[in-house]
Amino acid sequence: MRIVIRIGGSVIASPVNPRLINQYSKLLERLRNSGHEVVTVVGGGTLAREFIRISSQLDLVEEAQDWLAIHVSRLFALLLTLKLGLDNTVPHSIEEAIKRLEKDRITVMGGLKPGMTTDTVAAYLAQKTEAQLLLKATNQDGVYTKDPVKHKDAKKLDNITYHKLAKLFEQNHHKAGIHQILDPVALEILQKTHIKTVIVNGYDPQNVQKAIENQKIGTVISPEQNLNKSTA
Repeated sequence: MRIVIRIGGSVIASPVNPRLINQYSKLLERLRNSGHEVVTVVGGGTLAREFIRISSQLDLVEEAQDWLAIHVSRLFALLLTLKLGLDNTVPHSIEEAIKRLEKDRITVMGGLKPGMTTDTVAAYLAQKTEAQLLLKATNQDGVYTKDPVKHKDAKKLDNITYHKLAKLFEQNHHKAGIHQILDPVALEILQKTHIKTVIVNGYDPQNVQKAIENQKIGTVISPEQNLNKSTA
């Protein structure tokens, strides 16, 4: 199976968690050794947002703020790449990522360009590589009816369609440092390509393994027709 795994910076980089980075490197190795092809996209977490804050105070334009966050995400991607024993470079384009995937059956990258979050990078990679599954390992157990940090009455959803998820978004356009369960541009790409997406709690990498094994975990985001079939 070809899988795209989006590891949130909120999980491994807020603060930097060497133990989790090590666990994810072992998970990615196991997945590759068991026959999967794995694309991994890493976020920049609080360090990226700190650079955005600093650059904003320096009156830098949003494009410059985005570039700083991109370089931070690439730094974490390089850290994981080196731990995996791969080439000491991080792909800076979709084409480079695909070449690395064809060579090593695994690739790790961060951001690509201003105006594009790492969620969107993961969605584009899922589309271009014709992945069967996209997994997002984040700091929440899945998708909730409301932001669970702000609302105590928020309820976790086991399944949701892309269309219904879009209605839950607090922000529906890109902004440097945007932080929600899934970027709206990424969701639009996934909705068009009908790629199954699963949101899991990334603090335990085994949740990613469980999602790949189709165990009940996190929240499954599907096209309308797929959800109807699964609940029939």
